[in-house]
Amino acid sequence: MSKAWAFRFAIPMVMAGVCVVGARQAPGLGFFITSVGSGKGADLGGLEGADKHCQQLAQAVGAGNRTWRAYLSSGGAKPVHAKDRIGAGPWQNAKGVVVATSVADLHSDANKLSKENSLTEKGAVGNGRGDTPNTHDIMTGSNLDGTLAGDALTCNNWTSSGEGSAQVGHHDRTGGGQNPTSWNSAHPSKGCSQANLVATGGAGLIYCFAAK
Repeated sequence: MSKAWAFRFAIPMVMAGVCVVGARQAPGLGFFITSVGSGKGADLGGLEGADKHCQQLAQAVGAGNRTWRAYLSSGGAKPVHAKDRIGAGPWQNAKGVVVATSVADLHSDANKLSKENSLTEKGAVGNGRGDTPNTHDIMTGSNLDGTLAGDALTCNNWTSSGEGSAQVGHHDRTGGGQNPTSWNSAHPSKGCSQANLVATGGAGLIYCFAAK
């Protein structure tokens, strides 16, 4: 091979290498439904405990390098809205599907949340309506727009496993309630205990998002 030909061959290869290096990398796992709850109903240890639960589950599947936040709202003197604590997006599930590109997209009809796409951190599809047991109720304490649904709908800011109620969404986008197809604000639970959550189609599960 002549030097001139080798030079002509090398230039595209170098340019290709530069393109690969400069390409935007996929964000990796950025969203999941917890595969297990706290075991104490809606008592998650507050927002801090819920975030820790998300972080630990992410760590177990190799995504602990990101900062994980529970999609939960809480009340009190300084209300916290779920939409404000999960970062800017985009977020993809364990199979690489981008379920939402931004906070606005997440809370619009354009999001890709569904039973098939709202996976656990392990990439499993959770049980929905028609499955046994049905675990489609996901605790959020939030309105359709991701804001606090009300102080009375957070199970005492996620510290109660007895009295109270939690606003829940349906991860399979079907069921009963005021907004049966909503992923984040379908209806209130009948209580905060594990038994009460199970009785209405839940398991004390939450959504987790990578904020960073």
